[in-house]
Amino acid sequence: MLSKNQIKQIQSLQLKKIRDTEKLFIAEGVKSVLEIVETRPTQLKELYATAAFIEKNRSAIKSISTPVIEINEEELKKISLQSAPNQVLAVCHYFPKAMTPPDFESGFYLYLDDVRDPGNLGTIIRLADWFGVSTVFCSPGSCDFYNPKVIQSTMGAFLRVNVVFVELKTLINNYPIRAIYGAVLDGKNIYRESLQNGLVIIGNEANGINSENLHYINRPITIPANHNNGTESLNAAMATSIICSEFFRQLRAG
Repeated sequence: MLSKNQIKQIQSLQLKKIRDTEKLFIAEGVKSVLEIVETRPTQLKELYATAAFIEKNRSAIKSISTPVIEINEEELKKISLQSAPNQVLAVCHYFPKAMTPPDFESGFYLYLDDVRDPGNLGTIIRLADWFGVSTVFCSPGSCDFYNPKVIQSTMGAFLRVNVVFVELKTLINNYPIRAIYGAVLDGKNIYRESLQNGLVIIGNEANGINSENLHYINRPITIPANHNNGTESLNAAMATSIICSEFFRQLRAG
């Protein structure tokens, strides 16, 4: 049985300041937790799981040194952020801050400029994984990577995609990037452009790309719309999916 103190400690990891202090975050659900067990076992601090999960996955968890604490469904609900929690919750250590240097000549990368919605960030990380984008760069004002809603939205992709928080100016000063694309309303039709590897900037959900970052863009692009409608813009994750799809089609597919 979980003590009140244990429940309080786990619940406190919903707060960024506590996560940053403890260097711990939460991952939930069978798929995500099993991927951590199989690919990043050293990141695990504790597993809280139902008897059904432990019995079904005994062979997977027997090789890890992490404490596996059996709890019932009611206890899982108390520590979970999900309305319908799925059998297991893991408390994990922050990932080491290591990154393979990006090669902007041989691949395309994303830069998220103050994307603050955790669902959008998580979905974009999942999209990056789907289209083979190895690193997603984020402005310091973007949503926290370890936000539980971000981790949940990635559906395990957070284990495979590097997420790096850095000012755009710093990134551009540190690496040679010939093609810097920006998703803007007055850009060139993405379907008529001959796309190249480089950096693709996606702006804030409400305000687009910050004005101080616009001058770095040398390849402005836009997603054409049917102008006989009333929709003014696309959700950041929707726009990213369309843009990544076209980059992938031109540069990698086939």
